Parts: sequence; C-alpha cells; structure tokens
Amino acid sequence: MSNYSTLMYATNQKQKLNEDDQLESTQSGSDLTRQMTEGNIPQRPRQLMLDDDRYQVYLNSLQNDNTTGLRNVNSDRDLSLPLERSRGLDNFYDSQEDEISIRKYLGYTVQWVSLVTENLLSHPFIVLRRQCQVYNASQKYHLHPLGLFPTIIHLHRRQGVTTLWKGLGSCLLVRGMSLAIEDVLCKITSWPKEVDNRTGTKRFGQHLILKCVSIAIVVPYYSASLVETVQSDIASEKPGLLDVFREGTLRLLYWSSPQKGRMLPAWALIGPSVSLGITKYLFSLVIKGLSSRIIRRRIKNSQESKGAKYKDDSLENQNVEIYSNLISMLTSEMIFYPFETILHRIQLQGTRTIIDNLDNGVAVVPILTNYQGVIDCYRTTVASEGVAGLYKGFGAIILQFAAHIAVIKLTKWVVNQITEIVSNRPPQRVIQYYNLDRGLNSNSSTISPTTISSNSNLDEIAADEDHYVE
Repeated sequence: MSNYSTLMYATNQKQKLNEDDQLESTQSGSDLTRQMTEGNIPQRPRQLMLDDDRYQVYLNSLQNDNTTGLRNVNSDRDLSLPLERSRGLDNFYDSQEDEISIRKYLGYTVQWVSLVTENLLSHPFIVLRRQCQVYNASQKYHLHPLGLFPTIIHLHRRQGVTTLWKGLGSCLLVRGMSLAIEDVLCKITSWPKEVDNRTGTKRFGQHLILKCVSIAIVVPYYSASLVETVQSDIASEKPGLLDVFREGTLRLLYWSSPQKGRMLPAWALIGPSVSLGITKYLFSLVIKGLSSRIIRRRIKNSQESKGAKYKDDSLENQNVEIYSNLISMLTSEMIFYPFETILHRIQLQGTRTIIDNLDNGVAVVPILTNYQGVIDCYRTTVASEGVAGLYKGFGAIILQFAAHIAVIKLTKWVVNQITEIVSNRPPQRVIQYYNLDRGLNSNSSTISPTTISSNSNLDEIAADEDHYVE
C-alpha cells in the first residue's frame, strides 16, 4: 500500500520536474549538445522541487494512517483515487473467496430480475401484441414500435394504467399449471423434465412426449387466458381469479361440440397448439445451445488474449445462461410470430370477445370471424390483409425485448457498483490503467500485495522518487 501511495505522490510531483527540465534544457542546449558529442555527459544530481511542509504532512499521513493529510492525488491521466479507499486494496486482494461469493450472489440477483422481467414486466407488451394479432379488421398493423405509443397513451387516458395488465393472474396460473403438470408426469412416468447435452436419444424422446402431453392438457386453459388478456375492460366484466379454470374446463368438456356457435372444438385446437409449441421449443433449444457456445468461445478468447483465466467462472456461467436464454427467446418469438397469430385467431373465434380498437385506442370492436381451421385462417388472412397481416403487432415484440435488455443492463450496472463498494475495489479505470487486475485473473490460489507490486511498475517509480529526492 505504501508503494501505491508513493506512486500517486510521485506522479503529482513529476510534472514539476518536467517543467524544470524543459527550462534548463532551453538555457543550456548548446552546452549539452557539445558535451554529448564529446561523449562526456555530466552526472549531476536532479533536484525535485518539494514543499517541505506538504511533504511532511504526506509522510505523517502514511505513518499514522489518518485522513488529515493528502486525501486525493491525481495521475497524469487525471485519475483520482481517495487514499482512505485505496487502503482497502490490500484487504480486497487478500479476501478473494469473499469477493467471489459476493459476485456469485449478485449474479443470482441478475437472474432473478431477468425472470421477473420475463414473466411480469413483459406482460403489457404481450397484451398489446395479442390484441393486434386477433384484430383482423384493423387498418394499422403496428409493425414498428413508434405507432404503438399514441395508442398506449389513449388507452391509459381512457381506461387507466391497469388496462395493459389485464389477464396477468390467468397467465401466471396457466404457466404454473404447465409446470405442475410436467412435474407430476415426471414423477409418475419417470420421463425427464430437463435435458442437457449428455441426455441420450431415448430420454430426449421421452422428454418431448412429456412436453407434448403438457401442452395438450393446457390448451383449453391457455385459450381462456387469451380471452382475458385481449378483451376490453370497459366493454366486458372483469373476470375472477379462478375463472380461467372454469372456462378452460368447460371448453375441454365440450370436446367435439362447443357450447357457442363459431367456436372451434377442442380437438381442432390441440393439434396445431402442440405442433407449434414443440417446434418452437426445439428451435429455442438449438438457438440456446449455439448462442451459449459462441458466448463461451468469446469469453475464452478474451481470457487467452489477456493471458489469464478467471479463478471462479460461476458468474460468467450465469451471464451466459441469461443471454443465451434471451437470444433463443427473441429468435423463436420472431420466427414463429405468424404461426402464433393464426393460432390465436382460431382460439379466440366464437368466444364473443370485444377488444379495444388499437387503430385509435378510444373505441371497442367485436371479433367476428368464421375460420374453418388453420389452413383456412392462413388463406383468408393472406388474401384479405396480405402477408403483413400475419405480423400485426410486431412492434410490441421490439418494445418487449428492448425493455428486457434495458432492465438487465441496468441491473448488471447496479450489481457492479455494489460489488466495488462492498469489496473496496478501486474504480475500473484505475485498475485498467495500472493493470491491477493481472493478479486477480491469475490461476494462483492466493494473491498478495507483493504480487501486485511485482506485476506492475510500482517499485520502479518508487525507486525513481528515492533517486530524485535529496
């Protein structure tokens, strides 16, 4: 720590030395040139202009370890570091295990925030997107996010801030129901609920069967939840918390003859829903595997270029998991968006749902369609609305993932700030400038201040100060 403080003090005084050298060099340039030509360079002691009182205060602050002396010093790159904070540098490097534990727990915080964002904060964008998808007579397609802002403002003025949070409880209940069904099937049949790259072909096939059965059972309840998320609050009665189970069960009981006129039977919905769900799931697995490998390769190349390897890579694994999940989810949502539009339209048909008119955000319209199935829905949509009709509300996806990425970035920044404060870590620009992280990323089990000094130029600059000061 003494070497580091001496370095910072010497850096401040080095500017005075440079100014004196320039002045002397201009006055005796001809003499110095003649002596250098003859090979006889005088070896005179170099004087460092120091304030005796200030230097004495500085030495007392180092010996007595108080904060009444020189508090802040500047390097030639205008890097400021308080001396009382820099004294924690030794403890920081002596307690590597504590810092690793802190970073690990804070990494779990980022994962938790990402999960909350995916299931809660993204719900308003899901409501907007579903309303655009099922509105077959809309004039505005909302393919970009800018066109959605006036509609959102009008909806909030007319119906309040809760208008985009409708159906949140039913969506969470359906997701929880899906997880519960998978867990029960896993315990009854011993089919694996999770797979990885070491899972065999047979076990993977059983896993896909479990997914298919879970999706098939949840389809009627998912359709009931879809109705709650798209129906207008001012033109419909607000559903109860458990109404999604009642409506889903009724739709499941009327297997071949629905209770309403144009509503498609349950067997006509299960096939397309299972096909889309399992295809989308397989595609997301492939994208997640590829993206995770690419991210890990980039991290490995970065470590090799620095000639160091992280002692604990749990935080890096958490980051890889977060970003690979985000990339796979974004890619799968974009690729399968047209198929989801068709599926939502046939699921909503015959439910007599009244939705908000997203062309202006101030009126309501009923959904009146008469599709015979998936193929008929596709042909009718393309014929009447064009291919772009399959992408209605695509701007909501852009807003959803932009907000998701922004929340993750903000959380990671807050976590980094907390890590620096808790571990007494110097600012990142100081660490990069003095190359203090060389010892941190090494493979050694313990890192001491001596190692840091040997890996940098601290000792050399301290020796220069002893040589220049008389």
